[in-house]
Order: sequence, then C-alpha cells, then structure tokens
Amino acid sequence: MKDYKALSKRHFDGQAAEYDQRDTYYYSQNGKISCRDIAAQIKGIAYGALLDVGCGTGFLIDILTKQRTAKYCGVDLSDEMIRVARDKGIRGAAFTVGSADRLPYPDESFDIVTCSQSFHHYPYPEKAMGEAKRVLKPGGLYILSDTGIGGLGGWIDNHILFKLMKSGDCHTTNRRGIEKMMQRAGFMIADSRQVKGMIYTVTGKK
Repeated sequence: MKDYKALSKRHFDGQAAEYDQRDTYYYSQNGKISCRDIAAQIKGIAYGALLDVGCGTGFLIDILTKQRTAKYCGVDLSDEMIRVARDKGIRGAAFTVGSADRLPYPDESFDIVTCSQSFHHYPYPEKAMGEAKRVLKPGGLYILSDTGIGGLGGWIDNHILFKLMKSGDCHTTNRRGIEKMMQRAGFMIADSRQVKGMIYTVTGKK
C-alpha cells in the first residue's frame, strides 16, 4: 500500500519555510480560505479549549488567539510545519507532532476541534474523525473545511490521479460526503456550507 503519511510529511516538510508567504493553490491559498472561514464562524462562540488537527504553520490558531483567549493546541504530521508554528511564539498555543488518526490527547479535552485542508491527506479518514469525536467534550463542535468533489471527478481523483501523485493526497469527497461520514461517526450536522469553488466547511456537533 502507498505510504500516504510519509508522502504527506515529505510534501509539507518541503513547503513549511514558504507556506505562509506563498499564497498560491499549490501552497497555502485554499488553506487560508478555509482558516478564515472557520475563524469567522466561531468568532461569537464561547470556548475554553480548541484543537486544530493538521495545523500546519499555526495559521488558524494565530488568527484565533487574536479573537479569544483560550487554550489552543495544534497537531501536525510534519516536523517542519510544527517548527515554524512554534517559532511564531503564539501565546497560549502548544504545537505537537502527531497523527490525526492517533491524537495525543485525553478523551473529552476540547470544546472545538478544527481541521482545515488536511482531511484529504488522511489514509484512515473514519478513524481520524473518530479521534476528533473522542477528544471533544459532549456538545463540542468538529469543524472540517476541505476541498473536494464527488461523482465521476472524485472517482478519477481517488482511483487514478492520487495514486500517481507524490504529495500525499489520498481521497476526495464533496460536502455531502463529509456530512454522511460525520453522521455515521455519530455527529449531528450543525452547519454545512460551500465556501468558494470546491472548498466547503461542515460542522458536526457531538
């Protein structure tokens, strides 16, 4: 089986130094769109602890700390992304190298779990979603923003293109696909929106 985790780690380790500055599709363009959408959605929500899964350089957490004082944690597979995030010196934030399908946090630790533009890199998406639910407190929110398509285009991506690519992309689905996956995981869909083009954000409530 193709080692998608190793490919993703290599891909993002190589991007880390320029990720924030290179606002292009290949680098951070979609990630920034998703992060800003998530930040706008939760601006008026009270929370004490938030985890960003696939946090990259800490771009989302950096925005959120300017909106609200809380406990912020970020986890990412890429050592270099985590190094860049830590070097920012974001107050109230702790960044950890780790995997989305094996989160290094106790049960019911967070009020909100976010995931922006990394879900399509997860070779075990259902397990990653289950881990997000595990670390959420009862009534907590799982906010997932990603780029994806369904239908024939999605089949071609999943079965042909992604098998040829070396960036760690391993599966795509559209907004409705994520809604169904969340419901199977036991979440109630609290919000679902198409943000821009193929970018969407779906919020599940535990």
